[in-house]
Amino acid sequence: QVQLVESGGGLVQAGGSLRLSCAASGRTFNSYSIGWFRQAPGKEREFVGAITFSGGDTSYSDSVKGRFTISRVNAKNTAYLQMNSLKAEDTAVYYCAANRNGFSLSDYPTLYQSWGQGTQVTVSS
Repeated sequence: QVQLVESGGGLVQAGGSLRLSCAASGRTFNSYSIGWFRQAPGKEREFVGAITFSGGDTSYSDSVKGRFTISRVNAKNTAYLQMNSLKAEDTAVYYCAANRNGFSLSDYPTLYQSWGQGTQVTVSS
């Protein structure tokens, strides 16, 4: 099982950009698919997007499609979430998660076995 640590969160103005990183420990990172989720205060955890084990396929929620991009560098055991054109409604704690099914692009949090601790993203309007 992999352990995950997110970084790169912070405060940004609306219209700005941030890149989140998800660093994994363990030798099997390249067999896992990675999902990104977010949770705003008082709301349920929301799927942002996912990437397969090879990076060959991705999926995004409608709310971020065209603005966010997920990528990974397996040689660095790291996945990324590039966020552009940020809006106030993107404010949330962002989590990365790992799924042993490397082909999965699931939007169900329960299908992910490992989670990071989260990183706060705040977008000021």
